[in-house]
Amino acid sequence: MVSPPSEALSFTSHGRPISIEHFKAPHPAPQPAVLLLHGADGLKAGRHYHLAAQVVAAAGYHAFLLHYLDRTGERRASYSEIGLNLPAWAETVSDALTFVQDHSAVDPKRLALIGTSLGAGLAFRVAAQDGRVRALVSYFGFLPDSVRDMAKRLPPSLVLHGARDSIVPVSNAHAIRKLLEKLNVEHEVHVYPDQGHSFQGLAQLDAANRTATFLRRHL
Repeated sequence: MVSPPSEALSFTSHGRPISIEHFKAPHPAPQPAVLLLHGADGLKAGRHYHLAAQVVAAAGYHAFLLHYLDRTGERRASYSEIGLNLPAWAETVSDALTFVQDHSAVDPKRLALIGTSLGAGLAFRVAAQDGRVRALVSYFGFLPDSVRDMAKRLPPSLVLHGARDSIVPVSNAHAIRKLLEKLNVEHEVHVYPDQGHSFQGLAQLDAANRTATFLRRHL
């Protein structure tokens, strides 16, 4: 498979320059857009987030990989300061949605978030307040306290988690399910019994297939 072409873009969030990488959809007409939010390891730890963006783009979406840690000047998130920085990162995600929505190649009414770990927590925080998000996919995610306690809405959500996750315990997936049920939101929660804080082998393929099916249904 030939990797979709990408371009390095940037915008400003609260006066700070933010990098965002655009992996283009293969079709010329305006297409849905998916904003990908990496985990606490940041984008310097490896190419797995870029590979994920390429897969999403090849499926027919504009994939945007957001460097939200630029807002706080970090290469990877400091665990001791995640609670402090979460509001600023969430604001940057909302600003990124506006940037993506205004892109000429994007269908502005068909936006989704895919978040991994910390990125999934950010996705839930933003989607609880921003009606532009039509679908959300969470890999190993958690619910920020503000979402668990005060959320009135969430978009259709796909929650993927490993039962052996020692970083974000699987209890977080069950808490997300409980909230989605309370809000009467269409959702799917799938727990892989033999997986940890990443998916390997057949579980990785299954998660990718579930994500593709979910996005086709809701975008």
